[in-house]
Amino acid sequence: MGRILAVDYGQKRIGLAVTDELKIAAHALDTIAVKDIHNYIRKYVQQNDVEAIVVGLPTTLDNKASESTPYVENFVNWLANEFPGIPVKRVDERFTSQMAFQTMIDSGISKKARKNKSLIDKISATIILQSFLETKNY
Repeated sequence: MGRILAVDYGQKRIGLAVTDELKIAAHALDTIAVKDIHNYIRKYVQQNDVEAIVVGLPTTLDNKASESTPYVENFVNWLANEFPGIPVKRVDERFTSQMAFQTMIDSGISKKARKNKSLIDKISATIILQSFLETKNY
């Protein structure tokens, strides 16, 4: 059984999360610099059975494309071309950064650690993936 890989695409860093093989829960995987993401994902897909890729799609509160949307769409197109056998799904990512920050507070993570944007990106990717799993749209 394959895993589902989730991507929280940012203009500097990209948070990644992945499911267990049974697709029960999402787990933070890594945070990668944008310049390194293509090689990282190629290697990950070669070494793991990836059934689908979920990408957080940034939209505004009125459900319109945000200024980041073109970057994400370019990345989604790259994924679709690079891995034609793996479906790429888009998921609304509104509020995931705020939810990630609140998750860190609720978990008792120190103020200093909460400034770690890399951690926020991983948690955001995990939230995106967990919300996708709850829809059972795979």
